[in-house]
Amino acid sequence: MSEKAYKPLTLGELARSLGLRGAGRKELRRLLERMEREGLVVKTRAKRYGIPSRMNLVVGHLEANARGFGFVIPDDDDFDDVFIGPDGMGGAMHRDRVIARINRKAFRDARAEGEIIRVLERAHRRVVGSFDKYRNYGFVVPADRRLFQDIFVPPGEDAGAADGEVVVVEITSWPAGRRGAQGRVVERIGKGGDPGVDIEIIIRKHGLPLEFPEEVMAWCQRVPGEVGPEDLEGRLDLRDTPTITIDPEEAKDLDDAVSLERLGDRWRLGVHIADVSHYVPEGSALDKEARERGTSVYLVDRVIPMLPPRLSNGICSLNPGVDRLALSVFMEFDDRGRRLNYSFRESVIRSDHRMTYAQVAKLLEEPEGELARRYSDVVPMIRAMRQLMLLLRERRWQRGSIDFDLPEAKVILDERGRPVDVFPYPRTDANQIIEEFMIACNETVAEHFHHLGVPFLYRVHERPDEEKMEELAAFVAHFGYTLKGARKLHPKILQELLGKVEGRPEENIIRTVMLRSMKQARYCAENLGHFGLASEHYAHFTSPIRRYPDLVIHRVVKEVLREGALPQRRLETLEARLPEWAVHCSKRERVAVEAERESLDLKKAEFMADKLGEVYDGIISGVTSFGFFVALPNTVEGIVHVSNIVDDYYHYDEKLHALVGERTRRRFSIGDHVRVQVWKVDLASRSVEFGLLD
Repeated sequence: MSEKAYKPLTLGELARSLGLRGAGRKELRRLLERMEREGLVVKTRAKRYGIPSRMNLVVGHLEANARGFGFVIPDDDDFDDVFIGPDGMGGAMHRDRVIARINRKAFRDARAEGEIIRVLERAHRRVVGSFDKYRNYGFVVPADRRLFQDIFVPPGEDAGAADGEVVVVEITSWPAGRRGAQGRVVERIGKGGDPGVDIEIIIRKHGLPLEFPEEVMAWCQRVPGEVGPEDLEGRLDLRDTPTITIDPEEAKDLDDAVSLERLGDRWRLGVHIADVSHYVPEGSALDKEARERGTSVYLVDRVIPMLPPRLSNGICSLNPGVDRLALSVFMEFDDRGRRLNYSFRESVIRSDHRMTYAQVAKLLEEPEGELARRYSDVVPMIRAMRQLMLLLRERRWQRGSIDFDLPEAKVILDERGRPVDVFPYPRTDANQIIEEFMIACNETVAEHFHHLGVPFLYRVHERPDEEKMEELAAFVAHFGYTLKGARKLHPKILQELLGKVEGRPEENIIRTVMLRSMKQARYCAENLGHFGLASEHYAHFTSPIRRYPDLVIHRVVKEVLREGALPQRRLETLEARLPEWAVHCSKRERVAVEAERESLDLKKAEFMADKLGEVYDGIISGVTSFGFFVALPNTVEGIVHVSNIVDDYYHYDEKLHALVGERTRRRFSIGDHVRVQVWKVDLASRSVEFGLLD
């Protein structure tokens, strides 16, 4: 169908052209039906089949806007987004997978425009929102404003929900023409504003699974609570090797431990990762549930784990003082940070200490004291770890790896889940020790199995679009910086730019704009390299408790270690499944990131709710036609609306990324320092509004 000579054919014509009859024709029909469901082919009204790209169609998912329009983001990265007006939505809802017809092609700076002609897959079978009750019927107003149509609830389908109650509605009839969606209430969550309801809304909104199915929990009960003698066969015994874990204070799922030895003029680094695959057999109910979840989700007040806590916090977690099964990667480095050799082993370890980033940072800053005496057995190793970390980091920088180092927010909650403090999470040498060691381990595993040529899941970060880089070059030029070679950009060029802006007022915003100019990292069955790390080979190997791709990789690694090679049938199975798993896990990761960010924004807004009238100094972090965003030192971000800047009429200059006064030529640009006052906090939209003082 991709050939130029092809013209759309019916099922019968295709069967004849392929010489298929009887069972072959039936198989062809099933294949075409499946390809049609997946958007790979389109069947016209005349029942002829063709591929979308040759029929002026595009397949992708809809990103809707609260104002009623949206954009189709194509599956094929070679195609640009297509604008869909309110009259062209065709009954599609936010995040649905759709086919759109292009009515006007992109021209100069104008996007392509189109209309949705078919919904391939619905993204929301259940929707959370506020119930508006009318006599014997009602409407659910979705909490996600991108689902901009209310859902009608007919008489007898409201489950007794009261007016204003937060509910979950199951859609029984999808939008069509001028008729909206219809549904029935299947869960009542509580009144808006009640403790905990806000996070429950986020959980339901993103479809995050709370409870594990009964068959999964039954499987977990059969998993032993401790390592037995039968588990040790063929494993390297590292229980007497000094080993520690370093994690955030609140972490309970400890999936990586580290050890370090000095061998003459060499460093021998051991990275020991929980052998989750030993307890989660491929194809089991537990495995299927983990794959469906794809990742653990870390909300502000709780973790929604990929694996049940009996495993994630128990037998799989590398807790101190107990035997735990691991997959160990040993890497030897010289005094210039060059990796000399490496090896992989199935092992058993016994972590000596469960340490936090704060503890390790304090030990490095204060070599004497009570904490140093408490951990005296591992203090020399921790100091040596910092030395090796600095060598590895310097070597990574030399090859051009980009370190965005944007501040992450830390929210402290009280016993009722209310925020009592918000501040930038400190990034210390302790964090960087683990970061550098995990990067080295991930690169080593990816490189080895790439050269083996076995099917694998890679973590890829593709080269940014030339157009995005040209826009970035134009943006930084306003600050007096030059970005050379935007068309064939090496990451080192971006790294050098970040070095130039370090410590300057515009540093954070240039880092932010640069990050937004990048493509999203994703999982892929093909090794496409990692642009941001300037790495030819990269995979996620180090967190199998909380990421499904790591668990998949562990199975492949262990099979190769035990058998020397993968049998042909296994190769074929992995080659068929890995691309699909890569796409699924990338989607689940994006859902998790969005939910985590939303829970953080919610608690930030709650924190600012009682700060009305207070004054803060901040930095302009973004500029739009309707105002500019201001980031405070505590990481809270709010907007100053252009209508509230009263000394002039202001217009948005897209090239300058600035609001410019019509008469005064006064300019508000990204990176400018401003003084603002908290005017309004809207918890429903998780937004903060500032007034400009200076």
